[in-house]
Amino acid sequence: MNELVRVSALRQDALLGLTRDLASIESPSGDVVALQRCAATLVAALEDAGGRVTRPQPDSLAAPHIVAAWDGGGPPVLVLGHFDTVYPLGQLDRQPVEVRDGRLYGPGVYDMKAGLAIAVNAIAVVQAMVPSPSRPRITLLATSDEETGSASSRALIESMARESAAVLVLEPALAGGAIKTARKGVAEFEIDVHGVPAHAGVAPASGASAIHALAEIVSRLHGFADPARGLTINVGVISGGTRPNVVAEHARALVDVRIGKLEDGPLVEHAFAALRAGDARIKVTVTGGVNRPPMERTAGVARLFELASVVAAEHGWMLEEGATGGGSDGNFTAALGVPTLDGLGAVGDGAHAAHEHVIIKDLAVRAALLAGLLGRLGDNGWGS
Repeated sequence: MNELVRVSALRQDALLGLTRDLASIESPSGDVVALQRCAATLVAALEDAGGRVTRPQPDSLAAPHIVAAWDGGGPPVLVLGHFDTVYPLGQLDRQPVEVRDGRLYGPGVYDMKAGLAIAVNAIAVVQAMVPSPSRPRITLLATSDEETGSASSRALIESMARESAAVLVLEPALAGGAIKTARKGVAEFEIDVHGVPAHAGVAPASGASAIHALAEIVSRLHGFADPARGLTINVGVISGGTRPNVVAEHARALVDVRIGKLEDGPLVEHAFAALRAGDARIKVTVTGGVNRPPMERTAGVARLFELASVVAAEHGWMLEEGATGGGSDGNFTAALGVPTLDGLGAVGDGAHAAHEHVIIKDLAVRAALLAGLLGRLGDNGWGS
């Protein structure tokens, strides 16, 4: 048996234990106290693995981001993840962390606390088994606001990525364990329409309906979508009006846009900025824009996946790749031109759902894959 696989298997209990510990500490985005509690457990694990841990935020009232570093003679590699979740405090009462049928269930266990535990254990294996001159210089960044758009961490992510030869993202794998080599970009827009109110029965012509105008705009947006190109538009929320017998003075829509190509971002933003109503009395205001650029399958991404495939083949596995419509912090790093591989975290299902879980037997497998990939990236030829 390959030595990395053997050593990773020996650490299975520690890996499962850390995953369970992290998932048992609720860490909803924006709850600074809860995030700090979870960060303390993660910091202790990183330090046990030999990492030098720093906190980028000097303000103790800010939600914590965590940076851990390990020395090596190879190129710099950024391992990227997050420990915030979408679940509110109290979710554990409804969705306890528990083992059933070879799976570990719990809120945030799949997205992505198991991914963080996989990284800690993989890095520990690399530190123990790979000589320092052949190890990459590893930096792990765990952020606390990915689920809400990475507003406070994006600059840090991009700064660290620019200094790295490769970025490995700990988001969950695709079904069956496939790696993510492409992600759609994400744009969000708010459309506010202001019309002229009037009595709908007595003087309808004196009014200008914001709802009717918004309906026309939504119809035009549907025609702008190009699913074959990876450009989709979803009007997810609409509100407006006051009473059925009043010509609506105000209407509002929230729109999600997904883009598959970098060059489509400016085109989408221009199209939304140009939205107008047919009636000159109606004012249309559009805010928002692209908040995550797409992660395209560039030559650098393909080369990184090929290297991961070699590692998997050496361990007796066939690694597959795929694309997803969801965004991650890997979108930011890939858009900078830094080779990025996503979906290196756990195998499981149910992200953000009541059945969220990871498959326990695959945890050590994923740790061995990440450890092997890190070991290969220690070759000074990577990134040259």
